[in-house]
Amino acid sequence: MGRTTRVLAGGIYFGEAPRWHEGRLWFSDFYAHAVKSVSLAGDVRTEFELDDRSSGLGWMPDGAMLIVSMTKRQVLRRARDGKMSLHANLKDIAGFHCNDMVVDSVGRAYVGNFGFDLDAELVARGAESVIADHPKAKLACIAPDGSVRVAAEGMRFPNGSVITPDGKTLILGETLGLCLTAFDIAADGALSNRRLWASVGPVVPDGIALDADGAIWVANALAPQCVRIAEGGKVLETIDTGQNCYACMLGGDDGKTLFMLTAPTSLAHEAEKTPKGKILIAKVEAGHAGRP
Repeated sequence: MGRTTRVLAGGIYFGEAPRWHEGRLWFSDFYAHAVKSVSLAGDVRTEFELDDRSSGLGWMPDGAMLIVSMTKRQVLRRARDGKMSLHANLKDIAGFHCNDMVVDSVGRAYVGNFGFDLDAELVARGAESVIADHPKAKLACIAPDGSVRVAAEGMRFPNGSVITPDGKTLILGETLGLCLTAFDIAADGALSNRRLWASVGPVVPDGIALDADGAIWVANALAPQCVRIAEGGKVLETIDTGQNCYACMLGGDDGKTLFMLTAPTSLAHEAEKTPKGKILIAKVEAGHAGRP
């Protein structure tokens, strides 16, 4: 018997980068060009709008919010008073749209990007061909002062990412590599000791969430599933999400509510037409750990 889920909210174009923050789940509805939030009562509100698709979200130690501006390949900084400014420009690193991001305890951010025009290639060649053959991407590291450097190269669509509670390990989903990849994090934020954390195919990893038992929930971008995976690749649980699952996060007051963001498709020309995306929730035993 599967775990019980319920729809917390609907009417979303395409939800990404869910983050539990100050009693609400914040997320990007990127075809709505908006950052939104929802409480466990299901009341969705628009926090602010952008002139671009938003993706990865995170907070600096001073409470300022970082927001990935996807197509402009920038990260914006929103002060606590709502004033928006440019935090970092990633055009020299990102080969195409920027996507997810994780922000560490000192305000350092790691940001992935597509590396190429994914939608166009999916339409032209199909998912199987794109997974088998695609350009590689670079992972960006943004210092708290906004300066930018390459953190890792040769990434197969770097996407959802987490940092372990001790701050020493970054784990990210390589969507087109069908795997989760780990790095050691040095005191200056440099990454080293790249290694396979888990092969997850046929799961196509998008957003991920780390739990207190050290397992990772993985949103499957090409199937209606959110899958809990142990280091090494053992599948511990699979939840049916009804639609393709693009992001997940643990939150709630005890960290044991699993939020799953779903949509019929990620293709812009379809997803931006009608808001058919949903947020599902389920109660789980192991709570949230690490960042985001």
